[in-house]
Amino acid sequence: MTGHSITVAAGDAGGRIDAVVAAALDVARTAAAAWCSGGHVLLNGRPVSKSRKVVAGDTITIDPPEETDPLEVRAEYVEAMAILAEDDDYVVIDKPVGVAAHPSPGWVGPTVVGALLAAGYRISTSGAPERQGIVHRLDVGTSGAMVVAKTERAYTALKRAFKERTPAKTYHALVQGLPDPLEGTINAPIGRHPGHDWKFAVLEDGRDSVTHYKVLEAFGRASLVEVELETGRTHQIRVHFSALRHPCAGDQTYGADPRLAAALGLTRQWLHAHRLGFPHPVSGEWVQVESDYPRDLAHALEIMRDGDLRY
Repeated sequence: MTGHSITVAAGDAGGRIDAVVAAALDVARTAAAAWCSGGHVLLNGRPVSKSRKVVAGDTITIDPPEETDPLEVRAEYVEAMAILAEDDDYVVIDKPVGVAAHPSPGWVGPTVVGALLAAGYRISTSGAPERQGIVHRLDVGTSGAMVVAKTERAYTALKRAFKERTPAKTYHALVQGLPDPLEGTINAPIGRHPGHDWKFAVLEDGRDSVTHYKVLEAFGRASLVEVELETGRTHQIRVHFSALRHPCAGDQTYGADPRLAAALGLTRQWLHAHRLGFPHPVSGEWVQVESDYPRDLAHALEIMRDGDLRY
């Protein structure tokens, strides 16, 4: 994997270097922190600790360790990636945080494709070689239900279904504050952030993006919301709620309060793909699965419900 060079923008000034690197390369923050500890990240030409704060104009150079073969996935990731449903044509996995959908130039950690292959699953070979069977994706820092095509016929049918927006994708998110109104639709185009290649923003000339939401529980400083995606843009939920000044708790890339994240024990955005429904790629019958909250999100929610929030 080749090296990367980043010039710190004004909007990232004051942030920790591991967080800036993680956002820039779309990798888990734990991976970025490990790179800092291993001397793979330099700030203005010098090694630094993962907690070093950056200033505008700083130059960050990243030379990650050699990319791991997708088949050489650590066993714990394979075991953690529970199977929610499957048959001869598809498999729905419970993607853990820290696992990418497929290999990419900025990622050296475990992937869904690699974990399934390592576990002996047969995956469709349609599409780009590095995206075998992938018909939709979840961000590295987002956990939950994700379907992968096993056969070529399933790949074709599911890709078409997602393109036509047939599947029902339901997420749960813990967002800061209380959205007003309590139920509504966010219809705001999204495009690449003009000042950050690795971020997205609401832009007038962006792509059509529609998010439906309703508040499930309100806690004062944060609210648990259920989100239905009509479109599937990169970082859509994170960008839309950040634009409303209600960023996902823990999502410091999009303006979340780091003090709240620390109080809740969060090292990533509180965002989970809770429910996924789609037409069976062969029979057309409706398939629906649900994914429970993983431990870190459940713990943060418990703190909010108990009212034991101190910072």
